[in-house]
Formats: sequence, C-alpha cells, structure tokens
Amino acid sequence: MTTRREFVRTSAKAFTTMIVSSLPAFAATEQQAAIDAHAHIFTNHLHIARFHRYIPNESAPVEEFLALLRKFHFTGGVNIQPSFLGTDDSYLLSCLREHPHRLRGVIVIDPKTGLETIEHHRQAGCTGVRLNLFGLPDPPLADPDWTRILSHMKAIGWHVELHVEARRIHEIAPPILHAGVPLVVDHFGRPDPALGIADPGFQYLLSLGSTRQVWVKTSAYYRTGGPVRGAQFAFAALPLLKQHFGLDRMLWGSDWPHTQFENVMSYQEAYNFMLRMYPDPAERSIVLGSTPERLYHFPARMPSHG
Repeated sequence: MTTRREFVRTSAKAFTTMIVSSLPAFAATEQQAAIDAHAHIFTNHLHIARFHRYIPNESAPVEEFLALLRKFHFTGGVNIQPSFLGTDDSYLLSCLREHPHRLRGVIVIDPKTGLETIEHHRQAGCTGVRLNLFGLPDPPLADPDWTRILSHMKAIGWHVELHVEARRIHEIAPPILHAGVPLVVDHFGRPDPALGIADPGFQYLLSLGSTRQVWVKTSAYYRTGGPVRGAQFAFAALPLLKQHFGLDRMLWGSDWPHTQFENVMSYQEAYNFMLRMYPDPAERSIVLGSTPERLYHFPARMPSHG
C-alpha cells in the first residue's frame, strides 16, 4: 500500500518533472556568477541549541554542499546558520575560512555580543544576521543593544535576514529599515498557505518594494502549504514580486537540505523548480548572478573551484 508520504513525494516529483521537461539545462561560466543564496551546513556532532523546533537526522556537511554546487554549475553559495544550532556558528565559520571564494555566511547572534566579534565574523566571510523568529517573540529592536548592532551593520554593509510569518513583518521591518540596514525576507515572506497572495502580510511585503532596501528570497516554495500548493502560490506571487521589487531585489536559494521536507524534496527538485520560475537566461543572470553577488559581497568574478 502506498503511504501518504510516498504519495506526496511522487506527486511533487511528477509535478516538477512535468513543468521542466522542455527546459534547457543551466550552466554558469567563469565570467557569470551563479549563486545559491540559501542553504544550511551542519553535522550531527554539533551542539544543539536549547530552543529548537526540529533536529535533522542526517548531517549536511560542507563537502556535500560544495559537490552540489559543482554538479549544478553554481559558482558560489550562501550558508545560513540553522536555528537548531543557535549562536554556535563555529562550524559555519570554519567552512567559510576554508572556502573564501565560494562561500558566504549569515549568522545568528546574541545582541549583547561585542562589535569586535562581528568584525571577526565579517573577516571570515559573513555578510548578515538572521532573525529566525518562528515560535519566538519579536526582538526588542529599539533597545540599545540592538540599535548599536544595527548601526554597526549599516556601517559595514551587512543586512538582516528575516524568517517570520508574513503577518508579523509589519512589526519587525520598520525599525530595521529606519536604521538604514538592508532587509532580506526569506521564502516568499511565508504567508498563510490558506491565504496565499491575499495574506495581508504578503501585501505589506509588496509595499516595501518601493523602499529599495528590501530583498525577497524566492526559495522553499514548499514551505507554503507543501510542494503542490506551494508551487501554485509561487507562480501567483512571482509576477507581483517582479512588479513591486524588480529582479535586482529578488534572490533564489535551494534551501538545501530542505529540513523538515527531506522526504519530499531534493536539490534536483528545487533546481528544476528554479528553472520553471526563471526560464529566461537573462532573468537568471540577475537573480542568481548580479543581485546576490553584490548583496553578499562576492568578488565580481569568482574562480570555478576553491
């Protein structure tokens, strides 16, 4: 008997196969950057934070991620500190130092951390701070610790990456933007799957496009109601995001290793869906190339190995 999990995975795979069957393969050249702007790396031997929503069963080591980048012809990748590791970013930093031309990082910090610690992270290849707020209260961004951090982030060209339900964006975004810090919103803004593009939080996100301080990751569509429903939402959202933000404020990431969705997603399926969202090579050269290249401070021309 087919299980529900097998049915979902088979349906999702059939859907993505159908929509990309006629699309050409995509490959970057050394003159053209192609960056996976959202992935996670970790091993099972790392310390798990006290607060966590999920603990993966399998490791996602940097060597495997780099192999995927090579296989799919990406010139670089951005590794986001996963929530279950909290502020212990020792593994992330060691990987960034080993692969300075290929990788960048976005960290999670304690707001009381010293500015010298942030400088240490910047030198290792970090370019931003993530606020992963699912299941957590809004941070007190008006408090002195956060205003000090945000002021320094503006000075060094860092951004805040926000992962939160769409309905909460209107409370969290204003103090970040007021501080003059760029804001990157994860995974299409994470609207309520039942509302999709009609979610007031998603509509508010669209209104931020005019600020030119906000970027949106068109990643992890399956986190909005699963692979099939999420795909329908993504195709409804894309023209609106292009209209309000423009391609130079849109990013893509694989979300590898697809935590909590490991059984229904793979890098191949995420990649195939990216080709469907951006079938035009000119669009891909912006969303995968020039936009993340500037935002994450990659060199203008990266070597193909390193």
